[in-house]
Amino acid sequence: MITIDALTKRYGGYTAVDHVTFTARSGRVTGFLGPNGAGKSTTMRAMVGLTDPTSGTATVLGRRFADLPNPGREVGVLLDASAQHAGRTGREILTLATRIVGVPRTRVDELLDMVSLTDEEAGRRVRNYSLGMRQRLGIATALVGAPEVLILDEPANGLDPAGIRWMRDLLRRFADDGGTVLLSSHLLHEIEVIADDLVVIGNGTIVAQGTKDELLATAGTLVRAEDPAALRAALSAAGLTIHASGSDAVRAEADLATVGRVAFGAGVAVTELRAADGAGLEEIFLELTAQTQREGVAA
Repeated sequence: MITIDALTKRYGGYTAVDHVTFTARSGRVTGFLGPNGAGKSTTMRAMVGLTDPTSGTATVLGRRFADLPNPGREVGVLLDASAQHAGRTGREILTLATRIVGVPRTRVDELLDMVSLTDEEAGRRVRNYSLGMRQRLGIATALVGAPEVLILDEPANGLDPAGIRWMRDLLRRFADDGGTVLLSSHLLHEIEVIADDLVVIGNGTIVAQGTKDELLATAGTLVRAEDPAALRAALSAAGLTIHASGSDAVRAEADLATVGRVAFGAGVAVTELRAADGAGLEEIFLELTAQTQREGVAA
């Protein structure tokens, strides 16, 4: 598994990551989410020894990445699909990776088939690859040593819908076979589909974490009324946190009974009252990170 304990990274007077603590468990896919600049990449770089933390620890399989005897056989890493030698072919890159990690060259053809790169594509220079092809090559490189852990930053970036579905199935099989997957992505729907656990970071600190079902269960109650303004006023006066949902509905962070009692006590005629199970990961993510969104989020 991956264990992050009180990880902090400062650059001069700027704190990029502040006492971040979470665990990515084996046999599960952990989605690591946050706005741009929230600290995701810094945290992932610290996991694989590319950034030294100011304090705290990041361990993989119980050790610091630098202390693993052969990291490529234990941890597969893809942090930047574009960070590949543009003048080499895909096959050459994978062949070199097998030599470095110490696995047979027959692994190259296995991996090319696994990530659906054809012989013709494998023979091209990487400078002529599309972003989606580079992602496939990067994932193949991460899998060279048949690792127990995968750490992937935006692996679906540049993939078409079929490619995203392929990647999702590959990572799901990897976790179901007992592997650990830590996955960062801006494609929140894909994270919602594949992830078992979620860790949300904002402004360098963890703002929420838990199983996907636990976090989605915080959606609360969706309510509509004949007088929406009176409804919002009553819920706010009762101390409930509310969010706009569509043009006339309100989502309250409270259970059905509480919302119903508040509306009834205020004499507000309710036209719809139900669990807000339709609130997906995107809506909850935007609320959790509202203070760190560059574009701003409407209340």
